[in-house]
Formats: sequence, structure tokens, C-alpha cells
Amino acid sequence: NDANCVWVDGPIIVGAGPSGLATSACLTQQGVPSLILEKSDCLASLWQLRTYDRLKLHLPKQFCELPLLGFPHNFSKYPTKHQFISYLESYAGHFSIQPRFNQAVQSADYDHILGSWRVKTQDSEYISRWLITATGENAEPVIPDIPGINKFNGSVVHTSSYKSGSEFKNQRVLVIGCGNSGMEVSLDLCRYNAIPHMVVRNTVHVLPREMFGFSTFGIAMALIKWFPLWLVDKFLLLVANFILGNTDQVGLRRPKTGPIELKNVTGKTPVLDVGALSQIKSGEIKVMEGVKEITGNGAKFVDGQETEIDSIILATGYKSNVPTWLKGCDFFNKDGMPKTPFPNGWKAEKGLYTVGFTRRGLLGTASDAVKIARDIARQWRPNDSCSNSH
Repeated sequence: NDANCVWVDGPIIVGAGPSGLATSACLTQQGVPSLILEKSDCLASLWQLRTYDRLKLHLPKQFCELPLLGFPHNFSKYPTKHQFISYLESYAGHFSIQPRFNQAVQSADYDHILGSWRVKTQDSEYISRWLITATGENAEPVIPDIPGINKFNGSVVHTSSYKSGSEFKNQRVLVIGCGNSGMEVSLDLCRYNAIPHMVVRNTVHVLPREMFGFSTFGIAMALIKWFPLWLVDKFLLLVANFILGNTDQVGLRRPKTGPIELKNVTGKTPVLDVGALSQIKSGEIKVMEGVKEITGNGAKFVDGQETEIDSIILATGYKSNVPTWLKGCDFFNKDGMPKTPFPNGWKAEKGLYTVGFTRRGLLGTASDAVKIARDIARQWRPNDSCSNSH
């Protein structure tokens, strides 16, 4: 059926989140058109549809800007979810980016005869020399397999469906996971008189969001330029222990590896504390060891404890969905992440690019987007200097 076959002049970008928007804007600046395909009906659907109400960015705004257009001056230091979404909307408007919405990519493969990518959605096929994967690290919720969870009589939700603690007033809630989401959801539950039981299966670095009035992330970024990584990690932990106390005592064991090194090696982000720790110390948030099994109305833990619970919230994070649609490509591993580590994971072969898979948040996205646009612009007009001499 050729009726629904669309030849795209510039690159096809899959995903209209911050990564897709940033790349499209950088391409526009280079004079290269592009087409964004987006499975939902809005920009940044993860932000708009799958985040809780009181979410704020965890890093100060200067670390979260997209290329070529900064935040408005009146934004708070740590922008709210709604501020960030409004920024993305105006960013798209500023660069006249108009994604094709409700286009869920079902498959993308390289056609060797055409020398192009064929990208199929439910109703069309798009063809382009270049394909940019901008679906990101957080495309799909991770739902772990927990023994007995199907027997549970209460509600089970992933944090992607959690809006506020108001739905859980006075309930005993099992929060599985102790990353930023697990901590913040537990804190939010406390504000509505719920009793969160937070399951900590692994070790975790908790750092204060600020040290001496400066953002911890900002301090770390500045020190890394001058000092070896192990020394910066030592410094951060020293100050963290001074400000927060020894987190091991409340059941949050620190990993042996320092926070920045761990982030670089595994992509696991340290938790920046926005108030949950004091609730843990006061006993408002109960820290539990791993779950052994879920029963009809409660949970049994590996240390032998048992408790009744009303609801379960899975703060178990997200994963990439690239393996489900990008075919015949060994650039990504089975988890849908580029095999080539940062900073070189942005470019594959045959006109394939990836943006937003750096495990370095919006800063990583911005640097990927700039590199990709330059690289494609060079192919778009390969020999500017001698274009008039034929």
C-alpha cells in the first residue's frame, strides 16, 4: 500500500520528549528539516501523564536547559513539573516543532537496497536516510516479578500512575524501591497520614540536595574539573555524613563505591534528599528489608517480619523500549541501551543516531542533540565550499 508511504526529507526522530525536541531544534538551527513521530497525543508524555503532582526537577535549572533556549527568568531554582512542561511547550513553539502525534512506531529497519530506514507506525510507513532514536531510558515502567503479588487484594500501582497521597489517606502502603521516586512518594504519603513501608533491597547513596546553600550536583560538577573522582566522592560522603548523619543506622546502607563513580559505572543515580530522611529517622517512614512474598492482605519480609498492608506502590523505575521496535540492529544491548558508553553512544552506523541514553539526564541529552545535528548537517550539505563549481 503506497498510499501511506511518506518520504521524509530530513531525519525521522522517534519520540517527542525533551530528547526529540532538543535534536529537532538543533537540526532546525543547522537548516535541516526533521519529522518527529510520537506514540501519545502530547509532547513529553512521560512528564505530562506519568509523573506525580509534587515532582520538581532534582537539579537546579541551569543543568536542565535544552540547547538554544533557556528557561524563563521567573522559574524557581528547582522548576516544578508544570513549569518544565510549559518550558517544553514553548520550546516546541519557538522552533516550530510539530510532531506527528498518535504515531506509535511498531518497527524500524534498514533497507539496504534503498539505503534508508523504513519506519512503520499503525497506519503509515515513513522512509528516511536517517533515524534518530529519542525514546529514552524511561520509556516503559519496570514491573518486577514479586512472589504472591497476584494474590494481593489491595491496589498495586507503579509510580508512573501515582499522582498524590490523597488517594491513600490513612492507609498502610508498601513502597517497593528506594530511589528518588520511592523516597519522594513515601514523603508525599506521610503528608496524607498514610504509613509508608519502604522496601530497600539494595544499597543506596543518599546525599543532601544542597550543601552550604549550593546544589550538591553543582558542587560535584565543579570539583570534578579540578580533582580526581575518588577524592570528590570522599568529600561528598564526608559532607553528607555531617549533614545527614550515618544513613546505615536507619537501614539505608551505602554502596562501597562512591556516588559519582557508581553513577558513571552503572548509571545508578544517588538519591538527593528532599525531606524523606528526617521522616525515616522519626519513624514516619518505615524502612523494610526485601520482600519474601506478598499475601492477600500483607507482606512477609526476608527478615521474618510480617505486616498487613492496604496498597502497594512500585517505585521500580523505567527501562528503554528500543528492542521492541528497532529491528536487526546490534548497536543496542538487550536492555535497549547503546553498547558504546558515553560520550560516544550517540552515533551508530547507517544513519542511526541515539539521543537521551547517556544516563546523564538533560545535560547528556543536550550534548547528544548538538553532536547529532552537526553530524547530519555535514551530510545534508556535504561540500558547501565547492557547491557552486559544478
